[in-house]
Amino acid sequence: MADSAAVPRPQVSNRDLAEVHDRLVAWLAGRLPAGADPRISELSVPATNGMSSETLLLDASWSGEDGPQTESCVVRMCPAPEAKPVFPAYDLDKQYRVMALVGERSGVPVPHLLWNEPDEGPLGAPFFVMRRAAGSAPPDVMPYTIDSWLLKASPAERRRLQEASVAVVADIHRITATPDETAFLALDRPGDTALQRHLADLEAFYVWGTEGRRVPLLDRAFAWLREYLPDDTAPDVISWGDARIGNILYVDFTPTAVLDWEMAAVGPRELDLAWMVFIHDFFQDIAVRHGGLPGIPDLLRREDVYAQYERLTGHTPAHTRYFEVYAAVRHGAVMARIAHRQVFFGERTMPENPDETIPHRALIERMLDGTYWDDLPIGSAVPGATAEATTE
Repeated sequence: MADSAAVPRPQVSNRDLAEVHDRLVAWLAGRLPAGADPRISELSVPATNGMSSETLLLDASWSGEDGPQTESCVVRMCPAPEAKPVFPAYDLDKQYRVMALVGERSGVPVPHLLWNEPDEGPLGAPFFVMRRAAGSAPPDVMPYTIDSWLLKASPAERRRLQEASVAVVADIHRITATPDETAFLALDRPGDTALQRHLADLEAFYVWGTEGRRVPLLDRAFAWLREYLPDDTAPDVISWGDARIGNILYVDFTPTAVLDWEMAAVGPRELDLAWMVFIHDFFQDIAVRHGGLPGIPDLLRREDVYAQYERLTGHTPAHTRYFEVYAAVRHGAVMARIAHRQVFFGERTMPENPDETIPHRALIERMLDGTYWDDLPIGSAVPGATAEATTE
């Protein structure tokens, strides 16, 4: 990405895939009945999406009671500590559990889960295996707003994809579960509300991820988030955490699998909604400002996303501009960490100005000075206004 989108995809792993392959075969032999004689194909890595957990693709075959069995599989595993991971901790068991919960309590198309291995012994890190789903996700690299099957789609097809994607978020938020059942999704951070704990967790990640090289723009943005933190959010729901179309597989513009649950937690609905809106804004900005291209301006417009969500759930999204700032800062903290990884792998040099590690710094600056939302005066996008004043 020139400014994060026009360079090759950053390196994710420094593992020896041949060694991982052989260890996976041995592990699978221990999971299957005696005499299954499992075999797996050469491992491959997705080329267009994801830079946090390691994802491996493979085909497995073995002898079963009813004859030969085959599965196209996806392995999700924790990155090696020496590979300078994006996040400080990876709870693969949590991801497995939340996907199982969502699959059991809703019609959300989560991948079919096959095996969970919390022990780091077999591969050197915990992992789980799921069935590979059919479909394609809009790519991150090259961004789907610059070149993709979605860019080539008709407005009606993109609208179908958008409405189905917002419906996925609404269905996740409709899940009924007791506090005991979702306790594993609560963030262990100080704060009286889930949102306060989310903000504390994000700040802790930012400090860890930048390794003492603080980013002045993000420091200002965190001060803004603390100052305007809402105290009147609606009851918390299960939050997908990484709610964006790049984490959904589609066939004929219809979701077939909802992926990447590593940031799942309990929290306000608007965390997912604003993330979905902002991440598209981020990719749209890359197309327009950096590529001189039209992008896809009719996709995931905030007024459309928030209005559809309200129709589906009866909940009027509130403090949406606050949550969009939160999304932009969260993405900024992740991109700052990725910049450190790129330096580690020799893919870039660290700029003298730490702000330059944030590819969407201009968007954050416009948010902080109030000009990002053209229809509102400076200062109006703060908590305390009514829900009607804080939605498009």
